[in-house]
Amino acid sequence: MTTATHEETLGFQTEVKQLLNLMIHSLYSNREIFLRELISNGADACDKLRYAALDNDALYENDSKLRIEIEHDRDANTVTVRDNGIGMNRDDVISNLGTIARSGTAEFLQQLSGEQQKDANLIGQFGVGFYSSFIVADEVTVRTRKAGSDHAEGIEWRSKGEGEFTVAQIEREAHGTEIILHLKEDAREFADDYRLQGLVRKYSDHIEVPVRMPKLETAKDDEGNPIEGSEVVTWETVNEATALWVRPKSDISDDEYKAFYKHVAHDFTDPLTWSHNKVEGKLEYTSLLYVPSRAPFDLYERDGARGVKLYVQRVFIMDDAEQFLPLYLRFIKGVLDTRDLSLNVSRELLQQDPKVDKIKGALTKRGLDMLKKLAKDKEQYQTFWNTFGSVLKEGPGEDAANREKIAELLRFATTHTDTAIQNQSLADYVERMKEGQQKIYYIVADSFNAAKSSPHLEIFRKKGIEVLLLSDRVDEWLMNHLTDFDGKSFADVAKGELDLGDVEDEEEKKAQEETAKSKEELVKQVKEALGASVQEVKVTNRLTDSPACVVLPEHEMGFQMRRIMEAAGQTLPEVKPILELNPSHPLVARLESTEGERFTELAHILLDQAIIAEGGHLDDPATYVKRLNSLLTA
Repeated sequence: MTTATHEETLGFQTEVKQLLNLMIHSLYSNREIFLRELISNGADACDKLRYAALDNDALYENDSKLRIEIEHDRDANTVTVRDNGIGMNRDDVISNLGTIARSGTAEFLQQLSGEQQKDANLIGQFGVGFYSSFIVADEVTVRTRKAGSDHAEGIEWRSKGEGEFTVAQIEREAHGTEIILHLKEDAREFADDYRLQGLVRKYSDHIEVPVRMPKLETAKDDEGNPIEGSEVVTWETVNEATALWVRPKSDISDDEYKAFYKHVAHDFTDPLTWSHNKVEGKLEYTSLLYVPSRAPFDLYERDGARGVKLYVQRVFIMDDAEQFLPLYLRFIKGVLDTRDLSLNVSRELLQQDPKVDKIKGALTKRGLDMLKKLAKDKEQYQTFWNTFGSVLKEGPGEDAANREKIAELLRFATTHTDTAIQNQSLADYVERMKEGQQKIYYIVADSFNAAKSSPHLEIFRKKGIEVLLLSDRVDEWLMNHLTDFDGKSFADVAKGELDLGDVEDEEEKKAQEETAKSKEELVKQVKEALGASVQEVKVTNRLTDSPACVVLPEHEMGFQMRRIMEAAGQTLPEVKPILELNPSHPLVARLESTEGERFTELAHILLDQAIIAEGGHLDDPATYVKRLNSLLTA
C-alpha cells in the first residue's frame, strides 16, 4: 500500500482548464492519441535520465535498462503507463502538470471558440502531451520520484480534470513516473492487450526506448502440454525500439516517417515533406528534417522554443537546439545526431563550437533544398507558403549567403492575377517582363486592396507592366535587403523618379518634358500654396485617372514601415512627401484656372486626397472635410 502524506489540493492554471475543456469535449474522434503522447513523454524522460547519468551514473540506481511499460486491468477498467526515466519532484509535478509553461498559450486558447473548438487539429498546434489522458480517463493518478532522490520523496498527483488537482508526498521505491488512467465507461476498449499493442505499433514503433507489455506464459511438459499452475508473467517488447533516423532510408516507410514526425513535433497532422540525410567525412552526422503542414501558435514569437532535437551518438542532449538552423527556418522540426560534439555539450558550448556553424550551414542548405523540391508541387507549396511564407521572408535580411536561394522560394501577389493569393514567383515575373523592361517593380501598402488600388499603378496598368503587390508587415523590410534577382534590380513605384526604362519610347519622353515645361508656373504656385507641407511639387506621367499622388524620396523609409514603427513607440524624423500632379486631369485643369484663397484650398485638398489614397493619416482631418465641403457646394 502507498501511504500519502502532506496532501494538498491546488487549482489548475486558467489555460489548463480551457485546454482540458477543449480536449474532453472536442477530441472524441482522436482519443487514441493519448497513448502516443504518454509514450512520447516517457521516452523523453528516459532520454533525459540517460543524459544526466553521463555525469552521475548513480542516478540509474542500479536500473540502467531504460524502458516504458504498459499494462491494463480489465476489471478495474484502468490502463497504466510507467517509465524508469528521470522522474519528477514536487516542484516539477506542479510545474509540468498544473500549468502550461509556454508563453502565448492563454491568448491562443481565447481565440478558440464556437465552431473552432470542434476542430481537433487546432490543439495540434502546440501539442497536448500529458493532458490527452483526460480524453479517455475521468480520473488520472500520477506517481513519480526523481532519480537520485530519497525513497520518501515520491509524489502522487491526482485529478479528475475538473479544475483542481491533489498533490501528496508518498514513499516510492522506483524512480521514474507511473500514470494510471481510470478509463471512462465509453473508453473500455483501451483496457485490452490487442488494442494497446496496435496503438503502440501504429504510433510509437519508432521510439528508441523499448515499450513493453506483460505476457502470460505457461510452462509445458515434455509432451508439449501446459502444466497447471505454472503461469509466469514475462515482459514482451512490442515496438521496433530502434532510433528511426539511424535506420537505412530504404527500410523506412512513409507512414513511419510521418509517425516519427508526430512524435518529434507533438503534432496531429502529417508533415508536408521531409529530408533524411547521413553525412560522413570531416563531419559525421545524421539529420532528419520535417516541414510541418500547419504552424504552431507561437510561430511569430522569435524568442520562443524552436530548433531540432539534438543527439550525440544516439544519446539525447537537448530539445529545441536552435543553434543548427537560422531563425527564418524556425518552423522546421526534426532530429540531428552527430559524432562531432562531446556528450557533455551545453547550449553555451554550442555557441562557441566552430563545428556547429558548419553543421548549421549544411542543414540550412538542406532545408532550402527541401523547400525547392516541395515547390515543384504547386498545391503543396501553396499550403506551405500560406502557413510559413511571412517567416521565410525574414531570410534575405538574415542570411546574405543564401539570399538568391531564398528569393527563388518567395511568392507574391501581383497585378498579373490581381488576387490576394501569393502564388507568383520572381522567376514567373521575369519571364513575363515587357520588352525593354529592366526592373522588377513593386508597391508596399497596408493591405492588398490598398496596394491593388494605388494611383501609382495607373501607368503600369496602361502599359501592361506587372507590379508585385506587397502587404505583409515584413514586406518593406524584405525589400530593403532583396536588392536584385536574375540580374534585375527592384524598384518601388511609390519612391523616387519614375523610370520605365526602354518601355517608353523617345517621343513619349519628349512629350513629357514639354508638358513639364509648360506647367512650371502651376508647379511653382502649388509649392507656394502648400509651403512646408511638401518637399517638392512636380507634374508626372505616372497617373492616368487620379489627379495627384504623393511620392517619397528613393531611399526614404516607406509609409507602411513608418506606421509600424510609430505604432511601436518609435520617434521618427518628419519626412515631407513630393506631390506629383496629373496635368491631364480635370481637377488639375480647374486648379490652374483658379486664383487666391480658392487655389490654396484646392491645392491642399489634392495633397490630402493623395495622402489618403496611400493609406496615410491626415494631421487635421476636420479641416480637410471643411475644404472638401466648400468645394462641393461652390
